[in-house]
Order: sequence, then C-alpha cells, then structure tokens
Amino acid sequence: MITHALTDLPDGAVAHRVTARPADVGGRRAVAVELPDEITRHGRPGIDYVDQPTFLIIPTTFSTGTIAVDVWSRLNGKGMPDSRAFAGLAYRINDRRDAFESVYLRPLNGLRCDPPPPRDRRAIQYFAYPDWPFDRLRDTYPDGRYEAGLAIGPEEWIYLELAVTATTVTATVNGVAALTIEQPKAQPRAGAVGLFVDIGTEAFFSHLTIDTGS
Repeated sequence: MITHALTDLPDGAVAHRVTARPADVGGRRAVAVELPDEITRHGRPGIDYVDQPTFLIIPTTFSTGTIAVDVWSRLNGKGMPDSRAFAGLAYRINDRRDAFESVYLRPLNGLRCDPPPPRDRRAIQYFAYPDWPFDRLRDTYPDGRYEAGLAIGPEEWIYLELAVTATTVTATVNGVAALTIEQPKAQPRAGAVGLFVDIGTEAFFSHLTIDTGS
C-alpha cells in the first residue's frame, strides 16, 4: 500500500494543466489543486476543461485495487454558472495522459444543498477519457447509471474510495456505497493516479492511499 499524507506535494508529482500547492483548509494541511487562470478564463469546454486531463499526477502503477482520499472543495468564483465544485480521482492515466478513467464529486449537487431535480441525482459521476465524458454518458444512458445522488455538500471533508477491478468500479462516499459501474467505458490497463479538478473549483486533497493488492 502507498500512502501520501498530502501535507505537501508528493515526490515526483506532476501538475498537468492544473496548479498545485500545500494549503490549510477545514482544520487540516492538504494539497490544493485548481485550474490555472489561463484555462479558466480562455479555455474551451470539451477541449481544455469539462472531463479533460486536468489533475495532479501521483506517480504509481495502478490497474486494479483501491484508491481512497479525503476531498474538500468549493467554488473559486472564476467558473461558469453551472460549476458544482467538481473534484475527485483519476486512475489508469497512461503515459501520454490522453486516456484515463475518473470518478468525481459535484458537492453543490449534494442533497445537503437541496438541489432541484435532476441535479439531486448528479452528485457523483464516472467518465472515461477521451470517448465517454459525462454528457455522452448521460445522453446514451438516460437511466443515469453512471451518476448518482449523495448526501454531501461543499466545504466539508468527504471520504471518497474507489474499488477497481477488471470489470467494475465501485465508489464509496463517507463509508456508504454510492455508485457501482458494471460496464466501465475503458479497457483495463495500468497507469498513474491523479487528483482531479475541473472548472470553477478550488479542491483540497488529504490522506491518499493506493492499494494494488500486491
């Protein structure tokens, strides 16, 4: 098992289309990850942000096993009106950084914010880059099998754990089963892990563990 306290940037971490720095928030020392202003103000949705490779890469080789982290996120006042404090985990990031999978949270869609339908069913999301962003998944599968509602909110520590096998991905949030993906949209492979953030969000990460079962 690999453990990173995230009180500072891990050795070898690479900020890919994000900024990253140590910070204090929510009573903890953590790593803050955010899109740079150049992407936020001048980027193009679907090309520079919105389910794109925007993450702090943690060097490791992960294929199956578990990944867990504490996430605290809020709006940074720089995003679009539909920003939801997006933050989560990416995994199986290939060396070219042009293929990976991700599960992320939308805390402003959490039930603690009392969002209107259908946002109340969209607090956690799976996607597979580059072919299956959230909007294609939502259009193709209107039953919502790749997202779900959660009793979460912004500006609070949220424990996110992913259990990844060759054929499934199960997300647990604050110890409660939140989302099970039985048809992942990418072939199993090995790659790095990333701390994922998207438009309009300042995200903080603490206590990362990666267990490959080896």
